[in-house]
Amino acid sequence: METTSAGRSPAWLAAAWGATRLMLLLFVLKVYVFPGPDVTSDVSVIYQGWFEVLRTGTFPLDDVTWQYPPAAALAILSPGMLPFLDYPTAFYVLACVADLTVLALLLRGGARPGRTLAGAWVWVVGVPLLGPTVYARYDVMVTAVAVAALLAAGRHPRLAGALAAFGALLKVWPALVLLGVRRRASWAAAAVTGAVVAGAFAVAMPGAFAFLTFQRDRGTEVESLGALVFHVARQFGWEGQVLLNYGSVEFLGPYVDVVSTAALALTGMALGWLLLWRLRATRFEAHTAADAAFTGVLLFTTTSRVISPQYLVWLVGLAAVCLCFRDSRMRLPVALVLAASLVTVLEFPVWFGHVVASDALGVTLLFLRNGLLVAAAITASRLLWRDTVPRRTPVATAPARPAARASGSPVSS
Repeated sequence: METTSAGRSPAWLAAAWGATRLMLLLFVLKVYVFPGPDVTSDVSVIYQGWFEVLRTGTFPLDDVTWQYPPAAALAILSPGMLPFLDYPTAFYVLACVADLTVLALLLRGGARPGRTLAGAWVWVVGVPLLGPTVYARYDVMVTAVAVAALLAAGRHPRLAGALAAFGALLKVWPALVLLGVRRRASWAAAAVTGAVVAGAFAVAMPGAFAFLTFQRDRGTEVESLGALVFHVARQFGWEGQVLLNYGSVEFLGPYVDVVSTAALALTGMALGWLLLWRLRATRFEAHTAADAAFTGVLLFTTTSRVISPQYLVWLVGLAAVCLCFRDSRMRLPVALVLAASLVTVLEFPVWFGHVVASDALGVTLLFLRNGLLVAAAITASRLLWRDTVPRRTPVATAPARPAARASGSPVSS
């Protein structure tokens, strides 16, 4: 494919992808040690432990850290397809394959009329900003499904709906891909796929939906927006603790339940705004589905009780799809998300100890990262509304006409 700029050609994209992903693989394989806590323990300890349980035909019902929809079992079991590698290495290889799949989808999508390769560059640059955590979580696999669903929405609505439903059964959030999709075929395919896959897991494996209870009982994770309340309160003697709880490092102590409830309320408000937008929006263009999905995931991520570093992978993937479309309005929010990704790798894993200690460096990093996400969410919401919801114009009042008079009769004053 010919391009007007050599720096934007697929060859340069492939080279940049190869160099950056090689470094990520060297970090997760521990050829080089990345600063901060070991991010690969989730794979070598938690995922591999789940793998041993799942391969027996049941979900890990006694493990409260299992907080994922039933299709997540497929991602955890997937390294079994490479029996010649040990579990962690196989997982990293498959994560890299999912990463490459996203790039291929973006290259193909960006080559069509009215599209651009800017989205592919967002993915190539954005993923390494998050460090090796990307390959040490299964979120990159989920993101590949969501990206495929969004890029299929225009020409293959049924496929898009099926992929969105399958993604939702991997990690819930891909359901938001359907926010800006108007075609009934997508929604019908999503309903059928979701029902069939969920029903199959419910019948075949006990405890398919136990994750709902485990997810409900989570607290306020130390990297979330609400956690900033306690990071500041600790400077003034707040008597709480930072402990590993439900698989993440959370605040436990006085008023944590209040902040967690407030976070849920904010999420509810975000959902209400999205429903209002869907009812009011009338201008749907080719890029609207991507812009809406990006905005929706931004809102839900920012207001969540948990903002784990891997959540940024979702945002980078959706941001990349937005910029595949030349007419997308999301350039500023995408830039803010990329900046937040860079700060994220600094707060985890590089200086996570400072975050846990709530010292000046840790609190500053969290204020900056979460502030960038809030700014991105507000900006994206405003741009989406302006792009799709028509402005109400005041109805002009016609000037009063003088009363008709009979021929020859005087006009009264």
